[in-house]
Amino acid sequence: MSTLEVAGRKSLMLFSGRAFPELAAEIAGQLGVTVTPMTARDFANGEIFVRPEESVRGSDAFVIQSHTVPINHWVMETLILVDALKRASAKRITVVAPFYPYSRQDKKHRGREPISARLMADLLKTAGAHRIMSIDLHTAQIQGFFDGPVDHLFALPLLSDYVKRTYANEPITVVSPDTGRVRAAEQFADRLGGVPIAFIHKTRDINVANEVVANRVVGDVAGRLCLLADDMIDTAGSVVKAADLLYEEGAADVIMAATHGIFSEPAADRLKNSRVREVIITNTLPIRPEQQFDKLTVLSIAPMIARAINEVFTDGSVTSLFDGRS
Repeated sequence: MSTLEVAGRKSLMLFSGRAFPELAAEIAGQLGVTVTPMTARDFANGEIFVRPEESVRGSDAFVIQSHTVPINHWVMETLILVDALKRASAKRITVVAPFYPYSRQDKKHRGREPISARLMADLLKTAGAHRIMSIDLHTAQIQGFFDGPVDHLFALPLLSDYVKRTYANEPITVVSPDTGRVRAAEQFADRLGGVPIAFIHKTRDINVANEVVANRVVGDVAGRLCLLADDMIDTAGSVVKAADLLYEEGAADVIMAATHGIFSEPAADRLKNSRVREVIITNTLPIRPEQQFDKLTVLSIAPMIARAINEVFTDGSVTSLFDGRS
């Protein structure tokens, strides 16, 4: 069945963008429903057309879209699908964006810069979204950009439980890749039983994207398994440099854990050829064949998203899924 009904008065319908239909199908399986059939195609000039194949009138509609490359294409498809559902009289529309697009443009560093993360929220609202669900926003302030409920889920329990099971017998130090992620590193360390933390002090050239100028380790990492924890890995330049620095400071080994595996070129090659023992991510974004390598472990966030969708649908408590993190 493609809908789930409660007390004969509410119907849940799942819709998938074309960026990562496998994730939507896995979420649907967890909920015991099917993804609602939809016609979606691109015209010759690049314009997008979408049309649900079933009536959505009065439904609680959830639009699942992973904003991978080409990101602007999938953002536009999301907006058009939400608009179609609004015009077809869906009662409530929730955009499930595991990776929130443009999340790194959340504030102005210099004059005349855009705040594109706010623009994304405004576009979703204008299209007709009533609610947004996302995982590990780059900064918590993005929740305030959207005029409506934002369900901010966290991959920390999933990632930390895996690390705890896999590396239970090794002395771990959680390392923040920069000073801005220290609080997140502390939460990771708490989940692992109060292990020590360290951080990389680094500076960036604001005129050059994805490039670190200088860095140094603050904290004792000698003889320990260092867990580099971050919210995303893009080109992997920063984390690979951080790992090399940790090895230079005497780390026994280094593993990485991140929620979003963006893996822009040449990330896969950098990580594959690095000394890092394991790279652990979730499937908020699809991992293409050319992005895969032997040291990569991908954990599924589908069960967590499915639980959150069920809580929203049944008017339950999504906060109960936050695992105490504020």
